[in-house]
Amino acid sequence: MKETVIKTNKLTKRFGDFVAVDEISFEVHRGEIFGFLGANGAGKTTAMRMLCGLSIPTSGEANVAGFDVFRETEEIKKNIGYMSQKFSLYEDLTVLENIEFYAGIYGLTDKEIKDKSDELISKLGLRNEAKKLVGSLPLGWKQKLSFSVAIVHQPKIVFLDEPTGGVDPSMRRQFWDLIYDAADKGITIFVTTHYLDEAEYCNRVSIMVDGRIDALDTPAGLRKQFGVGTMDEVFYKLARQAKRSAD
Repeated sequence: MKETVIKTNKLTKRFGDFVAVDEISFEVHRGEIFGFLGANGAGKTTAMRMLCGLSIPTSGEANVAGFDVFRETEEIKKNIGYMSQKFSLYEDLTVLENIEFYAGIYGLTDKEIKDKSDELISKLGLRNEAKKLVGSLPLGWKQKLSFSVAIVHQPKIVFLDEPTGGVDPSMRRQFWDLIYDAADKGITIFVTTHYLDEAEYCNRVSIMVDGRIDALDTPAGLRKQFGVGTMDEVFYKLARQAKRSAD
């Protein structure tokens, strides 16, 4: 039986009369690549913030990496990684300085920081760029570095919020190779994306509509359920039912 690392039961977030997340229930297993999709306004960002310990739910239950989202948010933060398209690295620090900075924040020892820095720079092929400012790197390389930094402490789960936005297709494929490698090592990948071809790379996919999870299955299962040939068609069938348009 697979270890459950995320479990929610009727997890809900209200802002006044507005129900941003409406009683969502699901489980995610160790080493799984779990796609968390939804159009703008679906509630996925709000849901992810609760799971990361950044926002307290209004009601319901959720356990992340073995910790309760109401009472143990600081423990959750220590046991997860997080990467955003909008902000992940300090562009006025070098590649090496970014790795060392985040490894220090995550509590690695001086020796672990040195070993991990050498390992990542070698693995990513950034030996010649180690002392260059991150701001000078192409976007695709920044995203690969950002992902590697997010899992430098070997978290149980890494949350990826649209990590490949604006990245060219060949570099996106390289990025997903890093994701597969991390999942093979037992790290659970919880990813949101607007690229629906990437949904095909996930073990399972959930699709939110107006604060609810309206579909959850493997990509093949969803295509069969909706009688279509691609995840794009699955998504658009569901998204057309949405009534709201702001997250």
